[in-house]
Amino acid sequence: MAGGVSGRLTRREVVGYGLGDMGFNFYWTNISTFLLIFYTDVFGISAAAAASMLFVVKIFNAFTDPLIGAAADRTRTRWGKFRPFLLFGPLPLAAVGVLAFCTPDLGPSGKLIWACGTYLLLMTTYTSVNLPYSALSGVLSGDARERNAINASRFVAGFAGGTVVTAASPRLVQWLGGGDPTLGWPLTMLFWGLAAAVIFAISFSTTTERVQPPQAQPASIWQDLADLRSNRPWILLFFLALIIMGSITLRMTSTAYYFKYVVNRPELLASFMPAYLLAAAAGTALTPLLTRFIDKRKLMIGLMLASTLLSGAFLLVPSDNITMMYALQIGLGLALGPKSPLSFAMLADSADYNEWRHGRRATGMTFAASSFAQKLGTALAVAVIGAIFSALGYVPNAAQSADSQAGIVWLMSVIPAAFTLMAAGLMVFYTLDNPTMARIQADLAARKRPPSP
Repeated sequence: MAGGVSGRLTRREVVGYGLGDMGFNFYWTNISTFLLIFYTDVFGISAAAAASMLFVVKIFNAFTDPLIGAAADRTRTRWGKFRPFLLFGPLPLAAVGVLAFCTPDLGPSGKLIWACGTYLLLMTTYTSVNLPYSALSGVLSGDARERNAINASRFVAGFAGGTVVTAASPRLVQWLGGGDPTLGWPLTMLFWGLAAAVIFAISFSTTTERVQPPQAQPASIWQDLADLRSNRPWILLFFLALIIMGSITLRMTSTAYYFKYVVNRPELLASFMPAYLLAAAAGTALTPLLTRFIDKRKLMIGLMLASTLLSGAFLLVPSDNITMMYALQIGLGLALGPKSPLSFAMLADSADYNEWRHGRRATGMTFAASSFAQKLGTALAVAVIGAIFSALGYVPNAAQSADSQAGIVWLMSVIPAAFTLMAAGLMVFYTLDNPTMARIQADLAARKRPPSP
């Protein structure tokens, strides 16, 4: 068990911590599923301009993650390192979330500047709360099985939150705005922001930070980064996060366009995304059971290969075969659901590995750099979408050309399948299997044990 651990994890903590990700998905699902189409079809920004802006902001915001992670690692309060961010960040985050979905009456350049500024502020504020929350999972417990339970609880709640958002947001926009999306979207985000703030307060009040860094650990940010550069398991997880997030963002962002312009059934989005998220929640819930019998590395490889086949099969589905679309979507949810708790448990393992190898622990920086990779993956996916839409002549709120429709289908199928295939190949080289981690955690526990009199 990792150093400085006292007390067993309680069920109340597992549930309380897990609920936090439901609150984050009140933001993330609205951003990943609806923000681009909000910019193009409600605010009136061109697809190329919106996608380019999202790409630039994501790249810039990714570089703030290590700074936030370093700040969290060096935070010292009576509540711990990471929990205070759940107490003081939610209300500013709610306010910025509303601003990002406002539509001031500006010219084309003014709209783009407004969107860029509010989106940058939203993502920076989101990260300042979400990143310490993610790092918190690495210090609640040093036990491998407890970490699997923590992260499974988190992502079950997260997928549940995403399911609720994809089903409810379009209806809330219509109801709160009285048919006017320019009014409905800010009010909808206000609703989700206040609901998330209540949930974050629950996560704060139910958790305890147990795993502590070594007392003599130096406080250099550059040393933290140097340690990560020599941490091969973490490097592999960095690229894994980039690739998987790219694949997921491609499909989630393209789904609204797929049903609006290819299937010509936009109302199905309200059940199609929840079908995926509910299946993903089921897959996530199975993760602790699966990891009892299958090593995390082997399980991740199998899941990525299954996702490749299921995603690629979307290319062959006729636009009127709704049943097959839903069947593949549910299969993808089951396959991709366990990847989130697995990858976050692996990140915690890589923090243990860093402490075992260097005698230093930087949990916040470890998770921050992974968040950096996820944002790069999201930026890459948005850039791909924008480039394809621009090349194929996408026109918002109009019938699409055959080429434009084909591009949307590829964004739902072959391109994300290529990403998950790369992820499977990457995990072949990951070395922190169960026996290795048992040895590392035993060594760490022995180092922290007081000397015999």
